[in-house]
Amino acid sequence: MNLVFLGPPGAGKGTIAAKAKDVLNIPHISTGDLFRAAIKNETELGKKVKAIMASGELVPDSVTIDMVRERFMEKDTELGFILDGFPRTIFQADELSLMKTIDHVINFALDTSSVVKRLSGRRVCKSNGNTYHIIYNPPKVEGVDDETGEPLIQRDDDKEEAILNRLSVYEKQTQPLIAYYESLGLLRTIDSSHAPEHVLKELLSVIK
Repeated sequence: MNLVFLGPPGAGKGTIAAKAKDVLNIPHISTGDLFRAAIKNETELGKKVKAIMASGELVPDSVTIDMVRERFMEKDTELGFILDGFPRTIFQADELSLMKTIDHVINFALDTSSVVKRLSGRRVCKSNGNTYHIIYNPPKVEGVDDETGEPLIQRDDDKEEAILNRLSVYEKQTQPLIAYYESLGLLRTIDSSHAPEHVLKELLSVIK
């Protein structure tokens, strides 16, 4: 089962992928994780990505595509995969179609106000990366990390203005991709405003 996950920031793609990969016994492939792992392991592609990111440039399509292609060579992808963060453009989608046949493209739909509510409520502990949410997953003591007692912070990209900007970029970039996969009959849209267990159940239902 080869799946692509689309959806705005905060739609819960990563949360659902983490649950679905265990149910379906296929890996969750996040391009963000691939970049971080390649940089950490100092692979040839990792060195290239590190240099590009250090210069402040965007990682070009060719490098991202090579990284995904390399990941597909690993044995755990034989039964399928969940792709998250790729493709982001029509060109990447075309290149993906040359590598693999995609069974379903899941579009996790969430309205703007819900995205802002989810992301702006996120708080993190700087030293250990523990993540909380002031509504959905609050710390035991308001404003401090459960483990260290350190004050929690709101990341700059979780502030409302930054969220709206990220959404605008996502929509411009991804709308054509949604139309592309819809025209191929592969798009399945799911309302991701519900609890993760409900969204996972709906996902499993539409891919069957």
